[in-house]
Amino acid sequence: PWRLEGQKTGSFEICDQLDGHAPDWHCLPVGNAGNITAYWMGYQQYGKGLPQILGGQAAGSAPIVKGEVVSKPETIATAIRIGNPARWRQALQALDESGGIITAVSDADILASWHMLAKLEGIFVEPASATGIAALKQQIEQGAIDPVDKTAVCVLTGHGLKDPGTAVEQASSPKTLSANVDALEAYLTHQDR
Repeated sequence: PWRLEGQKTGSFEICDQLDGHAPDWHCLPVGNAGNITAYWMGYQQYGKGLPQILGGQAAGSAPIVKGEVVSKPETIATAIRIGNPARWRQALQALDESGGIITAVSDADILASWHMLAKLEGIFVEPASATGIAALKQQIEQGAIDPVDKTAVCVLTGHGLKDPGTAVEQASSPKTLSANVDALEAYLTHQDR
């Protein structure tokens, strides 16, 4: 129970950064469902409005979305590879009370959001962290969320070094150059790529 008490303060910080208001949407990955439960507790206690909650589960590990335990969950997002969440009931309550959505996103969409964070923002997260962003993108594309004049907060839950294997697998092979200045200069000026 103490973990949730600590995590709920993240909601206070979000509201403080938004001039005392909750965002319209709070998007986050859902594995064991502690985060979704804790943040919802925090918003309720902060008392300055409530967001709608958007939870993202990996398609190969989406027990809440499917409404049944997943005996062999599979996903690249190891931190949310959980087939029977400990806070399942509380997550459903948060989703119901907020008028929120829980959705399943593919590993390909998770990786696309993971790459986007690195490329556009310079942020290195574990794949599970990118799941909330993948879920938001999916719901906007499907028309379930209208982004016009809305504030959405996506919580990034884990640094990329929690799951370095994914980064290694996704990285391109090192480029071998001749040991001379001309080869280096050609490469750096994109003439030899």
